Amino acid sequence: MPLPWRQWPAEARLMLAMVALWSGVGLLVLASASWWVADREMGDGAFYLKRQLVWMLASWSLLWLALRTSLRRWFHLAPIGLLIGLLLVAATLVMGSTVNGASRWLVIGPIQLQPSELVKPFVVLQGASLFAHWKRSGIDQKLLWLGVFAGLILLILKQPNLSTASLTGLLLWLLALASGLSLRLLAGAAGGGLLVAGASIALNSYQRDRVISFLDPWRDARGDGYQLVQSLMAIGSGGVLGEGFGLSTQKLQYLPIQNTDFIFAVFAEEFGYVGSVVLLLFLLLFGYVGLRIALSCRSNMQRLVAIGGTSLLVGQSILNIAVASGAMPTTGLPLPLISYGGNSLMASLLVCGLIIRCSLESGGLAAPPRSRRRSSPSGGPSGPGA
Repeated sequence: MPLPWRQWPAEARLMLAMVALWSGVGLLVLASASWWVADREMGDGAFYLKRQLVWMLASWSLLWLALRTSLRRWFHLAPIGLLIGLLLVAATLVMGSTVNGASRWLVIGPIQLQPSELVKPFVVLQGASLFAHWKRSGIDQKLLWLGVFAGLILLILKQPNLSTASLTGLLLWLLALASGLSLRLLAGAAGGGLLVAGASIALNSYQRDRVISFLDPWRDARGDGYQLVQSLMAIGSGGVLGEGFGLSTQKLQYLPIQNTDFIFAVFAEEFGYVGSVVLLLFLLLFGYVGLRIALSCRSNMQRLVAIGGTSLLVGQSILNIAVASGAMPTTGLPLPLISYGGNSLMASLLVCGLIIRCSLESGGLAAPPRSRRRSSPSGGPSGPGA
């Protein structure tokens, strides 16, 4: 059970406060970005906001569960969660709901599940478990879990969802780097990843069109480049201080998917250059606090969870902003805790809870009794970290 609030490490308290601020601002930005389209399509301007509030409550319950559950137990659940996620991603290829040419969702009654989002926390946990014990693991264990990760990435590519597949591969690569794997192995993995991504772009015409439109969106401003052109116009219209909260014009009928993948463009138009810089500084501070938590961890497994979780949230945010500002080809990555979508929200807040739990256990005070009796400061849930 976690310590009373006053006894929490400073990094844990600051991280929780930042997550709460991030969530609150995200709801405000979503309300502004979605109100007009919700009123036009659903007859209720608060339609998306109400649904997001329900998902927010459920997601904060997951965060609280993460705080009250030992990392030892999460590591035991990680293989099961990862394998279930793998099967659900595979199920989207057979019985998934297809939207914009991609089969990424499973519809269960009124609920839409996106397994590629929900599996992310378990990728962090199992990746940390694998690479923390890499030197002491047998070749069979290494091949097993590398095969599972490779299968997951290939299935996500098959949906097709290059952005999430690339993010998953990059996340695992960063975990391997942080664990101290040899540069030769890392270089080989990076090269293989680039080849797979190149092959995916070559085989999927819509991905090639996105790359071409990214290089020169104005060449076909009313076709393939329309989305990026409107996003750039929204960001440019914000100027230095922005148009003001709720006063974006691009969100009215010009900017597509303005409440999900391109919500940053609405934010930039309403809060301008200053607001965008403040958001980037916030992400920088979040990354710094996450790194401080990682450095304070006693075991390699905990350290890798903190590094992986922080890299996932900050990295995905930077990638989303880069897409909206034309620095990267258009992808389908949401902006964590801000874009509309319950699956991304639940995964993101569960990851936040795991990072904070790492901080609570860093001094051994929040760990279960069995963990407190261990004398080795480098011991993980199943033994000393490698």
